[in-house]
Amino acid sequence: MDIQSSSADLSEMLAAGTKESHTKTEISQLGRDFYRGIVKKDILKKGIEALYFIYSAMEDELERNKDHPYIAPIYFPTELYRREALAKDLQYFYGADWESLISPSAATKLWVKRIHEVGKKDPGMLVAHCYVRYIGDLSGGHLLNNVAKKVLRLPSTGEGLKFYQFEGITSHKGFKQLYRSKLNEVDAEMETKMSIVEEANRAYGYSLKVIAELEEIGKSSKEEPVGLGHSHAGAMGDDAKCPFSAGTAGAGENANYVSHISNQLALAALVAVLAGFTAWYALRAP
Repeated sequence: MDIQSSSADLSEMLAAGTKESHTKTEISQLGRDFYRGIVKKDILKKGIEALYFIYSAMEDELERNKDHPYIAPIYFPTELYRREALAKDLQYFYGADWESLISPSAATKLWVKRIHEVGKKDPGMLVAHCYVRYIGDLSGGHLLNNVAKKVLRLPSTGEGLKFYQFEGITSHKGFKQLYRSKLNEVDAEMETKMSIVEEANRAYGYSLKVIAELEEIGKSSKEEPVGLGHSHAGAMGDDAKCPFSAGTAGAGENANYVSHISNQLALAALVAVLAGFTAWYALRAP
């Protein structure tokens, strides 16, 4: 699709321009394991660590650049920031000394380095990383929160699931519509919008590197996987296929899901079976 001719709205350009990144991504082993309710705890912990470092970098740079004309429209720290929630989940799984027990992997360092690089040299490109991460987390979280509690017997009070508890948002659907409209308020030339789309695809690439790294950990791990050992489709009901498909971000409310598992889904999906950390990325998903 020619994204320049399809729409001048940034949300629509991002949806069209990242579609290839979606469709090229095959269903990963991590994704298949998640769907069957199987995951290894050591992979889980590494996945949570990766998310913590990635969101910490993003939120540091968003704070540094919150007055930038491209960042200001999508600056929602109260509603979206995830670092504090991830810290609580790490404490739940690791204990009080969690900060001394975690470190970024090689692939995570690459993504973190890129986020800091664009934050210092070209802050407008942070829009791409926000697009790839935040709204997808919001889209799938309420469902996975319920599934994780039921399947994994996590506390009903929410421990281990803080990542998907957006306490500053009363309506997920309404907020996603607002966020899409704010993306479209970014007053940039077409060339800059195209660069943001390119940066979003680059973010998908970094996510794939993290996934590959985690899969290698899984291959060498001797730990027994935990979980139900069968599909979660029944627990998810009509939304059972969502973890392996995603709507085109920014599309109309009736847009069909396109079949794929996105790279950032796979990164977050590995954590979902024990902690509810997964998402399918769709600005318009209910």
